[in-house]
Amino acid sequence: MRMQPMVIGHHYMASAGQYLATEAAHAILRAGGNAIDAGVAGGMALGVVHSDQVQFSGVAPMLIHLADRDETVSIAGLGWWPKALNIEKFIRDHNGTIPMGIQRTVVPAAPDAWILALQRYGTMSFGDVAAAAIRYARDGFAVHAVMATFLQDKVEDYRRWPQNTAIWHRHGKPLAEGDRLVQADLGRTIQFMADQEKAAAGRGRDAGLAAARAAFYRGDIARTIAKYHRENGGLLTEEDLAGYRSEVEAPLSYTFKGTDVLSCGPWCQGPVLLQMLSLLAEVDLEVLGRNSKAYVHLLAEVMNLCFADRERYYGDPRFVDVPMETLLSRAYAQERLKTIRHDRAFGEMPPPGSVAGHVAGHAKKPSVAVGEPGLPGDTSYVCVVDSQGNAFSATPSDVSWEGPVIPGLGLCPSSRGSQSWGDPAHTSVAAPGKRPRLTPNPAMAMRKGEFLMPFGSPGGDLQPQGMLQVLINHLVFGMDIQQSVEAPRFITRNFPDSFEPHTYYPGRVDLEQGIGRPTGDALAAMGHQVNWLPDLSLKTAGVCAVSADLKGGKLYGAADPRRTGRAMGW
Repeated sequence: MRMQPMVIGHHYMASAGQYLATEAAHAILRAGGNAIDAGVAGGMALGVVHSDQVQFSGVAPMLIHLADRDETVSIAGLGWWPKALNIEKFIRDHNGTIPMGIQRTVVPAAPDAWILALQRYGTMSFGDVAAAAIRYARDGFAVHAVMATFLQDKVEDYRRWPQNTAIWHRHGKPLAEGDRLVQADLGRTIQFMADQEKAAAGRGRDAGLAAARAAFYRGDIARTIAKYHRENGGLLTEEDLAGYRSEVEAPLSYTFKGTDVLSCGPWCQGPVLLQMLSLLAEVDLEVLGRNSKAYVHLLAEVMNLCFADRERYYGDPRFVDVPMETLLSRAYAQERLKTIRHDRAFGEMPPPGSVAGHVAGHAKKPSVAVGEPGLPGDTSYVCVVDSQGNAFSATPSDVSWEGPVIPGLGLCPSSRGSQSWGDPAHTSVAAPGKRPRLTPNPAMAMRKGEFLMPFGSPGGDLQPQGMLQVLINHLVFGMDIQQSVEAPRFITRNFPDSFEPHTYYPGRVDLEQGIGRPTGDALAAMGHQVNWLPDLSLKTAGVCAVSADLKGGKLYGAADPRRTGRAMGW
């Protein structure tokens, strides 16, 4: 029995991590826009209606499938460290940590990425697709349960900056579910970009989009951001903003049991999902049985192995030689599988695999975490499939509790520096012009002419874990996509957290109650540090997907009841 109904359409489908963002995407589809127009509209709306976890000025990695070209592209949508960063001084001043606040700011990437997607692959104007985001910011909306939970959980972080509490608190307390959140300054900021586009529209659509972009990266918005940084100990300058450009590149791909699964490159954790699939392709998962003791043990240990490789090898490919071809090879997967014992858990983070002739970072051993992990926030998600067979998958992100709002703009420039390291030996150590190792990782699965599925999730390090289980439920165990999303999940925490302070929980596996006590007890007897979560826990990611049956002409939308996602289509 499903918690949410299966949404089925024949023309188009959208699913997003907040229902008003889904409505924004659906409205664009109804108005004749394509999947890219709709996805950008939904993504920008998330920067308003999920502004606790998604900033309009944050990150926006995406995958785009273009049906007429039979081509899929990746847009990085990830900013880099400012040129003024002196990493030696930074490490010395902050004792090897990435400090909370303005100094972890990297160049905002999302506005550039959204406009680039529209310019190359969309059909509508910035003003058209931004209309919903502007309206939600200007007129307000009711705070939803997930936002209220995060605002309460991060209450002391918000109180670091009065301009942040002025938006997300009221009468000294965080906004509660049902309270009206108005973000007037943010609405004016986005409207300014739309107005600049309109003023240049006489020179054509491209000129208008370029003007909207210039308003953020070279105009008044850029000057306001840079001035605040200059006056408050930040590093970001007008030169950093003017010089930023998102990168368009071919995605990575792995064929899992006849289905091509695509991710962005190793500047994010996306390839972890592909590595997990490469190991599991060697196993008969149906024989193990979904969520059996043997199944949970195997998947948890496979995740641990791949996260160990992420820790050792992944980073910005412009600075780091990441041996992706080897890491996704069958021979490598088979060697890694040999390290898993079927009767005993690793107990702590396993070592990374060995890549012959490759030199990678050798970071310090991570510290063991103290206390319970916090809520895995910092992201939302949107996906779309249109009537032409184009598909869009994006994971916009960045929170409003790690850095200050820029007064008058209503936004927090990307605090994604929290996913860099202050350890010179680490592959993802911070450096001027270098991108942090991003957790948001949109994905797509496809079989040519048969099947197309954009999918993704919020949840930091939990993202690929939830996405993996949903994908296997759907492709291997034949569950419909909504059931695949709702099914009980488990996650491992046996690796360093991508967020500062990068601690970890040796051997820990978290199980939702639906996994069953007998399975949990058996896993504990094998050496797993079992921790129980309620069913449909916020702490096991929040997957959304659109599963398109291309032969049958049906689109199935799924959204996770663990969060506030909804699917909508026709």
